[in-house]
Amino acid sequence: MGKVRASAFSVSLDGFGAAPHQDLEHPFGVGGMVVPGWLLKTRMFHEMIGQEGGATDIDDGFARKSMENLGAWIMGRNMFGPIRGRWPDHSWKGWWGDNPPYHVPVFVLTHHPRPAIEMEGGTVFHFVSDGIEAALELAREAAGGSDVRIGGGVSVVRQYLKAGLIDELHLAVSPVLLGAGENLFAGLDLPARGYVCGESVAGTNATHVNVKRRSA
Repeated sequence: MGKVRASAFSVSLDGFGAAPHQDLEHPFGVGGMVVPGWLLKTRMFHEMIGQEGGATDIDDGFARKSMENLGAWIMGRNMFGPIRGRWPDHSWKGWWGDNPPYHVPVFVLTHHPRPAIEMEGGTVFHFVSDGIEAALELAREAAGGSDVRIGGGVSVVRQYLKAGLIDELHLAVSPVLLGAGENLFAGLDLPARGYVCGESVAGTNATHVNVKRRSA
């Protein structure tokens, strides 16, 4: 069976994965784009959005590794889009256009179900309203032995960590302070849930820290 992992998950030095006031113009909150700023500089990200350039450094290596051996994704409603509450219609199909970068089944956690959306390139968005365990069961089945990636946002990763369902957590710690927003670690006792720190590698624009569950 593949691993359940959160990879290349960006946090500020003070633990925030997003700034306050997320919306269509500010997907990481107002001022929050500094958190994944390391990723935006990589060659992998440039290729993903169809642009030339980008660094081929340690950060790029971790970004590429985060996309390897994936059979399914799980993400929260906020990572899928800026719409809150009931879906006004089915026109919103994600941030990435007709060909998202996932290329595997993606299970979106939501309180408001809607029909699955088949996109170009193999991405199919499925909307799950039965909770994180149900989504993980569906994702594992779809992954067929490959890894399941918990994509975010902060609330989703926190829920899976709290439940002890993430095997590996790769944090990309950006050298910035937000001071407010969504904090990954607030009230979360990771050692008590069996998590320990593994390797830590300094990249050009982020420090990459691997956190593992002892039994994983």
